[in-house]
Amino acid sequence: MIHTISKIRVRYAETDRMDVVYHSNYLIWFETARILMLDQIGIPYTEIEKRGLLLPVLTASAAYKSPARFDDRLEVHLYMRKKPRARMRFEYEVKRGETVLCTGETTHGFMDINGKGMRPPQDLLQKIEDAWAQDVTAVL
Repeated sequence: MIHTISKIRVRYAETDRMDVVYHSNYLIWFETARILMLDQIGIPYTEIEKRGLLLPVLTASAAYKSPARFDDRLEVHLYMRKKPRARMRFEYEVKRGETVLCTGETTHGFMDINGKGMRPPQDLLQKIEDAWAQDVTAVL
């Protein structure tokens, strides 16, 4: 399993009129966690795109448990519990301390710049395998 933790400090602009984090910001935080995780395991997303690969979101979901508010210090836990084949699946938990505020998941496919689905390159899978073997929680 791959597990990373991204730190977030809620900005005022991320809240709505009710002083609660607007729901779509969680998806942005999920993306931030994915990009940081790819950096951490040695596959920066910029490198992926330079190679003519894209990782489009196929599905996304979020379940809101408790509100986050301006200036909260949060952790976004990202989990990759299954090794990718044609798709990558990530699970997320957004926490304030021990309180889970939101859970979610996204699924991503691999495609070329022409929009054709493809299998991930072997070297990319090897980097995921190497990170998986370490089974270390990385705090970013």
